[in-house]
Amino acid sequence: MDDKVNYTLVGAFVLTLSALLIAGVLWLSAGLGGRDAMDPYQAVIQESVAGLNLNAPVKYLGVDVGKVDRIAIDPQNPLQVRLHFLVKRGTPIKVDSVGVLKAQGLTGIAYIEISGGSAEAQALGPGPDGAPPTIPFKPSLSARLENVLSSVLANVDRVSNNLNAVFDADNRAALKSTLADLASVTHTLAGQQAAISAGVADAAKAARLTARAGEQFGPTLDSIQESAQAVERMADVTAQASARAGEAADTTTASLQTISQQTLPDLARLMAELNQLSASLRRLSEQAAGNPSSLLLGSPTPTPGPGESPP
Repeated sequence: MDDKVNYTLVGAFVLTLSALLIAGVLWLSAGLGGRDAMDPYQAVIQESVAGLNLNAPVKYLGVDVGKVDRIAIDPQNPLQVRLHFLVKRGTPIKVDSVGVLKAQGLTGIAYIEISGGSAEAQALGPGPDGAPPTIPFKPSLSARLENVLSSVLANVDRVSNNLNAVFDADNRAALKSTLADLASVTHTLAGQQAAISAGVADAAKAARLTARAGEQFGPTLDSIQESAQAVERMADVTAQASARAGEAADTTTASLQTISQQTLPDLARLMAELNQLSASLRRLSEQAAGNPSSLLLGSPTPTPGPGESPP
């Protein structure tokens, strides 16, 4: 019996079987991945993508819709990471859709989560020059926590520095002195508790007396108000009387002006004529008293003087 084994045939069989297995796996994977048409999308992330690997899932509201096929540093900004991923055609990615980087549980394996846009928004279209549509990204939870913790730590550090500056040796000594003075004042107030209580009681009594005086002063205020109103009415009457007196004074002034302009000149002429008549009567009386016959014969002829001839 021939027990020789043809190792060449065995090797050929093993290689053929291995090739068939590899081809089957590739065919199955290609078949599973090629069931649905895929559309390319891209995104720019301004944070670390630690835990995100190639072929990481892309989810839309938790539903697997694609995978990441390229991760690279943005050549235009080294602080950014540019992602390229494939999404099933027909996925409703709108212009207001937003992506975020999330981690799966405690494993730390990251994936892309896309939140749905509003129903009335338009579909996200390709970029210029036919570039894949760019989905805007918002910071992940870990990035937001890191920013918040950094801000909190910075504030704590600043507060600590301020406290150290406030409570230096000089300020501690001043605070200690102030506390000692406050304790002394407290002891002094405690010793004067009886006087303070009496002062408070006196203040309360004064407040009650003030309130009572205010109640009694109310009618007086009413009387004063009535008197003020009466004085105001009197002032109005006086103002009216003054106005009428002013009108009368104006009328009197006009009358005096008329008398002084018209009557006084005539009266002056009459007085002058009366003075002339009085003088004439006085001369006539004197002539009659010295020579009564002159009333009938007229005035006597005057005696000529020395060297004069009679008329």
